[in-house]
Amino acid sequence: MAGPLPLGDPAPADGSLPSDLSVDPAVPFSAYLHVPFCRVRCGYCDFNTYTSGELRGAKQEDYASTLITEIDLAARVLADAGRLRPMDTVFFGGGTPTLLPAGDLARMLDAATDAFGLADGAEVTVEANPDTVTPEVVRTLADAGVTRLSIGMQSAVPHVLAALDRTHRPENVTTAVAAAKDAGLAVSVDLIYGAPGETLADWESSLDAALALESDHISAYALIIEDGTKLARQIRRGEVPMPDDDLQADMYELADARLGAAGFEWYEISNWARSEGERSRHNLAYWRGHDWWGFGPGAHSHVAGLRWWNVKHPAAYAQRLAAGESPAAGTERPDLESATLERVLLLSRIREGIAVADLAPAKRTRVAGLIADGLVDPAAAVRGRVQLTLRGRLLADAVVRELTD
Repeated sequence: MAGPLPLGDPAPADGSLPSDLSVDPAVPFSAYLHVPFCRVRCGYCDFNTYTSGELRGAKQEDYASTLITEIDLAARVLADAGRLRPMDTVFFGGGTPTLLPAGDLARMLDAATDAFGLADGAEVTVEANPDTVTPEVVRTLADAGVTRLSIGMQSAVPHVLAALDRTHRPENVTTAVAAAKDAGLAVSVDLIYGAPGETLADWESSLDAALALESDHISAYALIIEDGTKLARQIRRGEVPMPDDDLQADMYELADARLGAAGFEWYEISNWARSEGERSRHNLAYWRGHDWWGFGPGAHSHVAGLRWWNVKHPAAYAQRLAAGESPAAGTERPDLESATLERVLLLSRIREGIAVADLAPAKRTRVAGLIADGLVDPAAAVRGRVQLTLRGRLLADAVVRELTD
């Protein structure tokens, strides 16, 4: 289970938005549907997920109906706040969404579409573990309107998968990708690098295996040790080593080189796609600060600068909704300084970068120093954009600090 929820102001029991909130109908709207179930908790994961023994008072088979109740609440709240907008993107994340019957995921998507509408050409993604993907599952998802499957490959090397507590075999990924393609779905695969015991040669093998799948999109994330996880405890006890920053940097540079040579282009620090049309529009909605409603326990939402988050446990989530109450646990409205910091933090991560004009006047003069340090692309800066170089992507946090502190 994830750490504690952030502090914030109390959320209204009916879920209503502040009367002075101005919802812009021109801002795209997305939906995130959280499915908090996993068969096994991976040692590195701090997401809000639960194995069957941790549910205590919540039933997995009731989950779709419970989440649909929140969809109905959201439709009422947003209708009261202004014109409803069709969903530009929908993302089923987790946990493992495909632990639910595919028909349950289809019901949830149908309910959201009935409530908000689905924009023409909308992107609808479902995350999946390789060992939960079958031809029948993906056909049901495709028939329901899902357009994209994001498969948690993580590695192609058995001892690395074991270090991450992943339960699938490498060959499961190949069959999952083939099933998704046969159903007409776009495919993304997720990789993690820097696991205990993983070598640069291991990582190269995983990259080669991912490229051999001929997917449309590849994500590659450095392993981060999160407090409270099994892996953090193992490191604290000296059972496994802390990830090596220099090795992870080498792994990132290798990924960028191999993926670039294969025709993939980076568009966010940890994401590469074969073309602009194959980028994850849902994740770009987060980085660009669009509006979204997060459904499910622990899910976060953002509408017109207002943020809120739901209670974490599935039982508490279900109890709130059964009582006719919003599941929101807290809410906040970031001040101008916090909003500016977040905007720089998010936009600097993506290829298009942030406009120099959007920086505080006192920070614009620092761009020249970042160019001199090889962190920002000089040609882009001439065009008025702060775009990270490869070195800048490796030191993105330092760039953000320079542009905001």
